[in-house]
Amino acid sequence: MEQIKVSNSNFKPEFNRATRKSINLQKELIKLDNSGGEQIPLIIKPSISDVDLADWAEANREFVDTHLTKHGAILFQGFNITTAAGFERFGLAVCSELFNENGEHTRETLTGKVYTPVFYPADSKLLWHNENSFNYRWPRKILFGCHQPAQQGGETPIVDSRKVFQLIEPKIREKFVEKQVMYVRNYGNGLGLDWQTVFQTQSKADVEKFCQSNLIEFEWKSNGGLKTISIRPAVIKHPQTGELSWFNQAQHWHLACLETQTRESLLSTFKKEDLPRDCFYGDGTIIEDSVMTHICDIYQNLEVSFPWQQGDILLLDNVLTAHGRNPYVGERKLFVAMSELISFSQT
Repeated sequence: MEQIKVSNSNFKPEFNRATRKSINLQKELIKLDNSGGEQIPLIIKPSISDVDLADWAEANREFVDTHLTKHGAILFQGFNITTAAGFERFGLAVCSELFNENGEHTRETLTGKVYTPVFYPADSKLLWHNENSFNYRWPRKILFGCHQPAQQGGETPIVDSRKVFQLIEPKIREKFVEKQVMYVRNYGNGLGLDWQTVFQTQSKADVEKFCQSNLIEFEWKSNGGLKTISIRPAVIKHPQTGELSWFNQAQHWHLACLETQTRESLLSTFKKEDLPRDCFYGDGTIIEDSVMTHICDIYQNLEVSFPWQQGDILLLDNVLTAHGRNPYVGERKLFVAMSELISFSQT
C-alpha cells in the first residue's frame, strides 16, 4: 500500500512547524493498492474514515487522470457512495462533464446523467467492448457505481485494450487496421431497442440529420424499421499518449461470438441482411469465424474480474480499457455515467 498526502492550498507560511506537521498527518486520506500484481485496476481506498471522495477527487483531478492514463482503470473502494446523486457528484469531480446523449441506456434517476446498465439477459455474459466504439462519437471515460451487488456473479470484467492490440496476430491486426469494421444494425424488428428510443425522437428527418452528421448510412425499410451502416476504425491512438489500442466492438456484434442457441435462433428467425446486429470488414467482406475466435481468446485470457461491493466505483479510460459483464443470480443494481464526448476525427 502506498499512502498519498494531499496538499492543502490553505496552509499559510506563518504556521509554525509543529502545526504544519499535525495538519499534514491528517492529510493522508487515501492509499493505493496494486499489490496483486495486476496492472488493472489500480485500487484506491481511504486511509481514514469519512473521506469525502468527491471533494478529494476534485482537489486531485490531475493525480487521478495521471493514474487513469497509466493503468486504464481505477477502482475506488470503501468510500460508501451508494446513491445516484452521490455517484453523479463524484463523476463531476473527476470528469470535465457528464453527458446524457446515449439512447442505449435508460435513466436511473431524475439527475438525467446517471443510467442503469444496458439490458442484457442475466444468464448470459456480455462480451468485452469499448463503449460506443461503433458510434462516431464516444465517451473518453465511463464510470460504474455499485448500488447493490448480485447475489452471485455479475462482475464487470475489464481488459487492457493496449495488450489486446499487441497480442493479436500481426496479419489479422493489419487487415483490421486497413479495412476497419462495418457495423450493420436493423431497428424495429422486434428485438432490441427501436429507432425512436435509440435516437430519442419520433422524427425521421431528425434521424436522417443525425446520421448524416455522424457518418452513418441509413435506409428506411418498408415495415417502418430502420437499417444503419457505420464504418469505424478497429484501432486508434490514445488522444493523450499516442498508444495504439484495439478499439471496436466486433466481438460484440459478430454472430460467431454469440452462444450457439442464440445464434441458431437468430438465423432461423431472420434473413442474414435483416439480423438485428452484424459486422463485417469495412469493405463489406465477411470477418472469418476463426479470426473472431482468436480475438475472443485473447480477451478471455487478459480479462480481470473483481467482486462488486456496495459503494464501489470503477472509473475507466474507455480507449485503454474494454469492459463486459458476467452472468449473475439475484438482483443487481449498478449506476453508469459517461463523460468527455470525443469523435474519431479527434484521435
